[in-house]
Amino acid sequence: MDIRPIRSDEDHAEALAEIERLWGSPAGSPEGDKLDVLSTLVEVYEERRWPLDVPDPIDILRYAISDLGHTQAELAELLGSRPRASEVLNRKRPLNLDMVYKITREWRIPAETLIQPYHIEK
Repeated sequence: MDIRPIRSDEDHAEALAEIERLWGSPAGSPEGDKLDVLSTLVEVYEERRWPLDVPDPIDILRYAISDLGHTQAELAELLGSRPRASEVLNRKRPLNLDMVYKITREWRIPAETLIQPYHIEK
């Protein structure tokens, strides 16, 4: 397989087959270099073809509560009150920097995921 841009699902399938054939090639060898280049091309194609929707901060908080074992009461304690936690979860109040800091520190949720813009109900 010659290295060329990946423009279709057929090109993608061919590149994956070649990557599988080259897997384990020594770094720095011609085969290893080809593996590196093809892997990069596949990664770029997949990001464009099947972009990931990043959940918004409130969806992340809801996931932490429903699936990671945290509770709304814990969030209320972090944010200072039950009404404040409810307002945040119901999109009536935006997260501020202090809230993001506390959630990041206590729940180990990356700040980058909590500082994204998201819809607030008016």
